Amino acid sequence: MVLEEKVSRLKEILTDCVLCPRYCHVDRTQGELGYCRLPAKIVLDCALAHHGEEPPLSGINGAGTIFLSSCNLGCIYCQNYQISHHAAGRELNARQLADVMLDLQKRKCHNVEPVTPTSQTPLIMEALLLARAEGLKIPFVYNCGGYEDPEIIKLLEGMVDIYLPDFKYGLEEDGIMFSSAPGYPRFALDTIREMVRQVGDDLALENGVAQRGIIIRHLVLPGRIENSKEALRLLKKEISTSVFLSLMSQYTPVAKVRKHPILGRRITKSEYEQVTDYALKLGFDNIFVQDVNNDERTPDFSKDKPFD
Repeated sequence: MVLEEKVSRLKEILTDCVLCPRYCHVDRTQGELGYCRLPAKIVLDCALAHHGEEPPLSGINGAGTIFLSSCNLGCIYCQNYQISHHAAGRELNARQLADVMLDLQKRKCHNVEPVTPTSQTPLIMEALLLARAEGLKIPFVYNCGGYEDPEIIKLLEGMVDIYLPDFKYGLEEDGIMFSSAPGYPRFALDTIREMVRQVGDDLALENGVAQRGIIIRHLVLPGRIENSKEALRLLKKEISTSVFLSLMSQYTPVAKVRKHPILGRRITKSEYEQVTDYALKLGFDNIFVQDVNNDERTPDFSKDKPFD
């Protein structure tokens, strides 16, 4: 199937939406809204040169990050809560999003990276093909929460250069409790397996900047070390220990969970070290790590300049 046919198939799915494991079966082209509450248009929060991603993505000039509104997950602790839990934003068509991508390239970003693209994939991929036809050369990064349908991911083959999925939960009960996402581990593993089939389990670099491959992210949650260990065990068993892992310590309790009995605090240095030590014990050796910061400050993204 040629790329244009794949995009056409993705757009057809909007009439009976099964883009993610929620399988809402709504006709978004007729204004029906599913779990994500998104129309059959791109809904953009902002686009910017983002210096806070993993080093091979941010490089010197920043990742060309496109923050999209809403999400197909419902994580009660979401670190981008103000964006992901709202469906409001600037509505764009594919032509306009292609212009955003091309502008990020003009600003010397190292890639274009839509964040939470799952529910908006059809028009994003249409925009990507338009931008490629007009000179977009930098890699395309698919930055998702891991709650994907692998059959949809199969349609992205040949268009995505770098996959950046989360693998949030090794324990299904945690996925249900914190994200209302039944079946999360199995959907995420099957999805990651398909991503690896397409781009390999390595990360190809050019002058220190990622060009192709996969990075799997895992956010360590307070009091949920067994969830993290199970996620790592499953990745070793079913995927590969050669994949690049990003083990994130940056969890900060947002307002909604400040009084939550489990999620109302930051992780400790000991908790994070238990997870990183376990990853090394399992044989993972391509790991991005972070410092554990126990104050309430959010990451400093002062270098980021929004797209106008």
